[in-house]
Amino acid sequence: MGLVLLGAASVAMSGCVLNVGDGESEWSSYDSWEHKQQQNRSNLTRLTLGMSRQEVLALMGDADFNEAYLDKDKEVHVLFYRTQRTKGDGKTTKDECTPIVISEDGVVGWGSRAYANI
Repeated sequence: MGLVLLGAASVAMSGCVLNVGDGESEWSSYDSWEHKQQQNRSNLTRLTLGMSRQEVLALMGDADFNEAYLDKDKEVHVLFYRTQRTKGDGKTTKDECTPIVISEDGVVGWGSRAYANI
């Protein structure tokens, strides 16, 4: 009797296998962040000093993080874009991003040195 139940359970459970995709697809969440990171690094090489905020957004897309404040009546915006991986936790953090500093609607610098000097 136990053997019959075990056999029936095995047949019933075999229908619970679910195959999603063909197994040959190249997309995965790993590729997604890696692609975005590489694209951001490539786009950074196209930045120029003086570019407007709108030009930066057109080139780079939406920032992963942003900051804004007034400094002596001047608007300062800092846009952060993911460019490197520091932890494999699946979350983007500021230490994995390159900052782009924009003052008075013009890029004044990018990278950790530009961010430290504001």
